[in-house]
Amino acid sequence: MNFSRQALLGIGMIIGGSVMLYAMVQQIGDNSQTAPTSAMVESSSTEQTTQPPLTTDIETEKRILAQKQKERAARVAEQERRAQQFLIEQEAAEAEALAKARAESQQYITNTTAADDSDSAAAKKKDDTASATASLEGTESSESADSNTAQAAAAEKLKTAQQQEAKRQAALKEKQAAKELAQRQQQAEQAKRQAEAERQAAEQAAAKKQAAEKAAEAAKKEPPKSPTDYEVKRGDGLIKLARQYNVPVEALAQANNMSPSTSLQLGQTLTIPSRKQVQRLEREAAAAEKAREAQRKKEEALAKKSAEAKRDAQQKLRDARQQVKETDAKGSFGVQVALANDQAKADELAKKFQAAGYQVKTSPTSRGVRVIVGPERGKVAALALKDKINSDPKVNTTSAWVLYWR
Repeated sequence: MNFSRQALLGIGMIIGGSVMLYAMVQQIGDNSQTAPTSAMVESSSTEQTTQPPLTTDIETEKRILAQKQKERAARVAEQERRAQQFLIEQEAAEAEALAKARAESQQYITNTTAADDSDSAAAKKKDDTASATASLEGTESSESADSNTAQAAAAEKLKTAQQQEAKRQAALKEKQAAKELAQRQQQAEQAKRQAEAERQAAEQAAAKKQAAEKAAEAAKKEPPKSPTDYEVKRGDGLIKLARQYNVPVEALAQANNMSPSTSLQLGQTLTIPSRKQVQRLEREAAAAEKAREAQRKKEEALAKKSAEAKRDAQQKLRDARQQVKETDAKGSFGVQVALANDQAKADELAKKFQAAGYQVKTSPTSRGVRVIVGPERGKVAALALKDKINSDPKVNTTSAWVLYWR
């Protein structure tokens, strides 16, 4: 009878614990299912409440949403922790009740075996023990099945939570990796800019050093700062001395009033010009060269213009000769180009015009000897001949005029 009461008490405790465990697991499942709905309701209500204003702070909304997610995750984790703790306590109570029931059963079997009761009483007790053991084993199997179901549900919840946590950790790791990559890229860019700046600084320093070296080398090659007298020795020449004192040959020759090809005499004293004198002489030489170039261009332009004028005058003369008519003028006309003092001067001028290709005659008068080019038939032709003579650079005259020949 004592065994039956204890066994029933243990069975009742096991069944009660199983029911409580099942109710707790069911409550955890309901909370996890209703949580997204409430979050959706809160989100929709928040959206409805905060939709109208267009200036909502996005960062604030992100912080609120992150805070809600953290609170929801904390609640789920707390519920899972309580469920797991309850399962642990339930398993401990079940193990303790089973151990106690087994100990009492073993004690009862030991006591009944040692007693010298009748065979019928022993058999009856044995049957009772067997039935109690079978009932206890059935209760244990039912309790074990319920416990396995609750454990499976709790394990599923725990697995889901672990998966969510793993996803969150993966997202955090990915974000952290992207941040580290951006930092490395920024550091690499900074290092690249710093290397570029160092390279430019090195190039500038090298350029400055090279410029300083060139300036020093140029200073060595520059003429002396002050003029110096030099006595010519055996083997000296203007080119040698110019190289020795870093002075242009032309400047050295000009400073001593001689040409660059002049030979020097032994013992002759030369003046080595200073740097300023060389610069002045170079400026003067450049100015003279520029003036010569301008004069040459001017002469070329004048010669070109004269040649063009001569061609035009020659063409006009040909055209005039072709257009001359018998009725245009009677007699012939000539072009007087000069009035010499004597016959010798007139002959000299005649030779000059004859060399230029003109027909020239002289005619003595009371005022002197005329030098006349021609004759030309008709006044038009004579005027054209006058223009040609005045534009001819070979004879260099501008005072020719037409006169009646006879």
